[in-house]
Amino acid sequence: MKSKARATSGRLLYAQSGGVTAVINATAAGVIQTARAHRVPVYAARNGILGALREELIDTTRESASAIAALRHTPGGAFGSCRYKLKSLDANRAEYERLIEVLRAHDIRWFLYNGGNDSADTALKISQIGKAMDYDIRCIGVPKTVDNDLMVTDCCPGFGSVAKYTAVSTLEASLDVASMADTSTKVFILEVMGRHAGWIAAASGLAGEGPDAAPHIILFPERVFDPVAFIDKVKATVERVGWCTVVASEGIRGADGEFLSAGSTDSFGHAQLGGVAPVLAALVKEKLGYKYHWALPDYLQRSARHMASKTDADQAFAVGKAAVDYALAGMNAVMPVIVRTSDAPYRWKIESAPLEKIANHEKKMPASFITRDGFGITPAARRYLSPLIRGEAPPPYGREGLPKYVQLKNVAVAKKLAEFAR
Repeated sequence: MKSKARATSGRLLYAQSGGVTAVINATAAGVIQTARAHRVPVYAARNGILGALREELIDTTRESASAIAALRHTPGGAFGSCRYKLKSLDANRAEYERLIEVLRAHDIRWFLYNGGNDSADTALKISQIGKAMDYDIRCIGVPKTVDNDLMVTDCCPGFGSVAKYTAVSTLEASLDVASMADTSTKVFILEVMGRHAGWIAAASGLAGEGPDAAPHIILFPERVFDPVAFIDKVKATVERVGWCTVVASEGIRGADGEFLSAGSTDSFGHAQLGGVAPVLAALVKEKLGYKYHWALPDYLQRSARHMASKTDADQAFAVGKAAVDYALAGMNAVMPVIVRTSDAPYRWKIESAPLEKIANHEKKMPASFITRDGFGITPAARRYLSPLIRGEAPPPYGREGLPKYVQLKNVAVAKKLAEFAR
């Protein structure tokens, strides 16, 4: 949406939210480089929306052009991220008023929040409170999530790289298991992220094709976990192939609707998952007696910039650039999304979508992407996933053999307001 009257001067505030990805800093580079081309100074919030509330702002104009360019190949969150969800406007109006107070004090006219569903909701709410308080602020949600569960956009920046890592790891580990299966491990279980949507697990299916190729079993949150069917499939696979590779989403649930593995909750109120692989391994041991190994890549899968997908890195930069273009054009409460225009050859473009169609919604794997037995991906899923992991975008390496990642100076902006007590 566009406004008749829009700010033509002021500063832009950028913040990162939620779990970071291998390419979220590429989006930051797209934001800062595009804003610099328009001579708009960029502040960054330290540790996401909390930095805005605490008036802990970073002056990115103090960074060199080469340092900002190096963000394109540096993993992690250059300015820090957080898991903190703002409550509704009615439940905690003081936080929103504080945000507007900080924005006003520093003449910030554009706010870009780089994250997933909850971050889109935050950007939408800030745009609403800005109108209510008569402060001209344009809020743009910028997509990012390894879970690939944002609505409207064809895919989410961050997903393509974790998908590539998962597919490659599945392939490599399976070659290892196959080598040792005669006298050692018969079953290997890889647990991947994915609370409610099985996109990452599905990507492991790109490692091989055919009934005897790994992964032999993929477990999706979209399907109820059936322990009897699972054990039967493992047994049949080992008897036929000699070994079995299983890839499981952390969010698989039993018939009772409970996660197979869940502990505490995070600050968003989501179940803190992790540990479904040993549960499955124990089941295999109990029912079949096979020797097993399991792995939990955890942060490794989302931080592996050395194995990033070029498609993903390019899209991450593109949404950052588009977000600035939209903001400066006077758009508000929108998100740049990726639109696929062709599968073969793979082509895509960036368009805008209203935040209200994205915030607090979740995109799960369609039924047509999961095989009838619930343990694999279909050709339709393969057509969708395959282009997203294509291409390599390796970081530069130093003589010592390690990637040359950048660490910004992150010079703090002088505070103008009293401390905020939450």
